[in-house]
Amino acid sequence: MTPARRALALAGVCGLAGLLPAARAATPGEVLVGQVLRDATMQGLNGPPRQLSSYRGRPLIINVWASWCAPCRVEMPALERLAWGDLGARFTLIGISTDDHIAAALLLLKRTNATISHYIDRRLELEHMLGATQLPLTVAVDAQGRVLEKVVGVREWDGAEGRRLVERWFPAPAPRPASARRPAPA
Repeated sequence: MTPARRALALAGVCGLAGLLPAARAATPGEVLVGQVLRDATMQGLNGPPRQLSSYRGRPLIINVWASWCAPCRVEMPALERLAWGDLGARFTLIGISTDDHIAAALLLLKRTNATISHYIDRRLELEHMLGATQLPLTVAVDAQGRVLEKVVGVREWDGAEGRRLVERWFPAPAPRPASARRPAPA
């Protein structure tokens, strides 16, 4: 484990992530809120490799985690429930592991019965692009690939707070007026 990842683990395990200063240096190549994510090839953990840009056209939630991060492990089941709950129709949810060892990431996915798509970031490309200096990190992205918000720290994503965030990021589409609806073919 690199010294930076060890520090992240210590901060997360000790509950210090919320006490770290809000102002921080950007990671190399970080895409800030309001900017569009660059494309990247993601190595699949529980599925095939995929281009990040292939998710364009639909809102996206990206959760950055590591198997050694206790808060990340706590958060994972709530993210699964969010993805498969009623709000899940509004977005796609993916996970990005920052683990140095693919076996550790795969073991955690197996233990948690993960069903959403997870990828591993072994060259720090996505970790840097997303600005993952603290874990877990959850990034909301609109359908055009623009970063809407970055949430650091564990959340109860299927609880009231998590639902409010998702509804703010991705509001329900307004119902079409009856006059705009086409009649069903006879």
